[in-house]
Amino acid sequence: MSVIAQNLEQIQGRLAAAAQRVGRDPADITLIAVSKTVAPDQVAEALAAGIHIFGESKVQEARAKIPLVSGRARWQMIGHLQSNKAREAVELFELIHSVDSVKLAGALDRCAAEAGKTQPVLLEVNVSGEGSKYGIAPAALPAVLAEIQQLARVEVRGLMTIPPAGKEARPFFRQLRELRDAAGLRELSMGMSHDFEIAIEEGATMVRVGTALFGERQRHEPTE
Repeated sequence: MSVIAQNLEQIQGRLAAAAQRVGRDPADITLIAVSKTVAPDQVAEALAAGIHIFGESKVQEARAKIPLVSGRARWQMIGHLQSNKAREAVELFELIHSVDSVKLAGALDRCAAEAGKTQPVLLEVNVSGEGSKYGIAPAALPAVLAEIQQLARVEVRGLMTIPPAGKEARPFFRQLRELRDAAGLRELSMGMSHDFEIAIEEGATMVRVGTALFGERQRHEPTE
């Protein structure tokens, strides 16, 4: 068994245990392998081990990588997305986790219409209020959601967040769940390698795991 396969087995065990602690079905939680900066052969190894959904943070990296990986892989956008990359994002990704403005949603709507598809998205919420983070302010979410839900080619499925580094994540995950419930949505994308079990206990339906699966990588971004 490869190291990635061993890591995946451990992650799946942790995921199941966290779900069972709070009476949830592990099958209701989607594991997304964060593959940014990961070579195509490692992605292929993870695919062979049984994970099928991969999260990328940059359109240009995904554009180069996706053709090198089996078509069985499914791709989602988890990083910050600029409006001028909307067309490529619609072409490449089945789900975009990081919609943080009406402007971006409008660009995705126009590009999805041109592509003849409806683009599923999550709205990124800045639950911590940190100025360095992208996302919609919690207080602004109802109005932003109402405006985006008027778009014909964008389907809002839920919410996403990244809690502040160095702080207890649970209150932020709980806040996102409460915002999701108030909005009447289904999906909650929250939790990374170091805190996905807490996220599951607080209601995550999608967890984004990179380092625990692929190992440490050299970068200056938050670790998944």
